[in-house]
Amino acid sequence: MKTALLLGSALLLGGCAGGAVKTAYPPEPPLAKPGLAGMQYLYGSGESAAVSRQAWQALTFYVGEAMQGKDRRSVVLDEGATLENPKFVPCAGKPPAAVFDVDETVLLNQGFEYDELTGKPNRDFDDRWARWEKTGVHDVTPTPGAKEALDAIRRMGVTVIFNTNRNAFNAAPTEQAINDAGLGPAVHKQTLYLQGDDNTGGLKDVRRWWIADKYCVIAMGGDQLGDFSDLFNDALSVPARRALTALPGPSSLWGRGWFVLPNPVYGSALQGGADDIFPADKRWSDPATTAKEPR
Repeated sequence: MKTALLLGSALLLGGCAGGAVKTAYPPEPPLAKPGLAGMQYLYGSGESAAVSRQAWQALTFYVGEAMQGKDRRSVVLDEGATLENPKFVPCAGKPPAAVFDVDETVLLNQGFEYDELTGKPNRDFDDRWARWEKTGVHDVTPTPGAKEALDAIRRMGVTVIFNTNRNAFNAAPTEQAINDAGLGPAVHKQTLYLQGDDNTGGLKDVRRWWIADKYCVIAMGGDQLGDFSDLFNDALSVPARRALTALPGPSSLWGRGWFVLPNPVYGSALQGGADDIFPADKRWSDPATTAKEPR
């Protein structure tokens, strides 16, 4: 043992005598394939799973508190409301409900995104998504915490309703995907509303108003701002859209009726260039790379 220690010391001193000892760092990981980084986070990381469970647990707690109160408030903006002047559909003794988007809110579409990553480029999205809705029924999993939360709020007497932009032509396989994942019951036009149920395309407010006509919607969850109000889609720029979330009306609802799930893979959040994202007064350049070289 003593001999080994002396030998190690000699080797260390010998290294120091010849110059500074260099630290061996692991090699840099290979660059991720374009588009993979968001998928790594959403479908693979513990951090994303923790954020998802955090949102679902907060929603469950909020719904429990709301069900204890005497005056339940709706979180669906009424017709004619604005984000600057929010007005909500009155509850008027209606039974309680919670409304959720489906894709990347209650279901993770791993099967589709794997095909997106590994398949041929430049394929038509709409046709491929239609085929996915029909045939990818079992290539999905619940978002972390979703089943526990939906089961819990149903036990509280709250009806769970899904409002998704999956197509009404594929109502049956969408029902099956939700139900087979253990998140149902999902029944078209009862507890499941789809794009094509009205004539507004991918907008969701009309469907929300239909639901709010029958129920007091006390909580909503989604991964896009349009899952809470179509008014967010009126913003003309990335900074303006971000600013809308900080208005007094919407800002008072995040985590208190409106609950956002993470989605860095696709959707309305993924837009804007560097000039849109980084304010001019918050841009830093490393002095080591910008200093003039000595002559």
